[in-house]
Amino acid sequence: MSDFALWPVLAGTAAFFAVGALWYGVLFGKAWQHAAGMSDEDVQGGNMALIFGLTFAFEMLIAMVLWHLIARTGAAPHVIMMMSVGFAVGVMIPAVGINYLYQRKSAKLFAIDAGHFILGMAAMGGVFLLFV
Repeated sequence: MSDFALWPVLAGTAAFFAVGALWYGVLFGKAWQHAAGMSDEDVQGGNMALIFGLTFAFEMLIAMVLWHLIARTGAAPHVIMMMSVGFAVGVMIPAVGINYLYQRKSAKLFAIDAGHFILGMAAMGGVFLLFV
């Protein structure tokens, strides 16, 4: 397994991005919007190409780092899932939580975003299993 492999990284990124589309669209779109204090105009007023493009780029960076760790350790399938979800629970969610504390964001917004990270990283790990 190579330290960097384009197809697993792209597929893992696509899985994370798809989870986000469902999570912040169909499943929790309005709840997230309300918890974030955003109006319909706020949501529609952003540069969506830039927002989605940077989201994909950041998720790709996450996928590259995770794939590199998996490749370097030769992790077993169950360990890949533990690393994927563990990265969300042990690094991503606490980092967001710290920011939300200082920004005085609500627990509801935190829960919605934390759920996205857990499910998104689980999806990425599941996709990575197809490539090991």
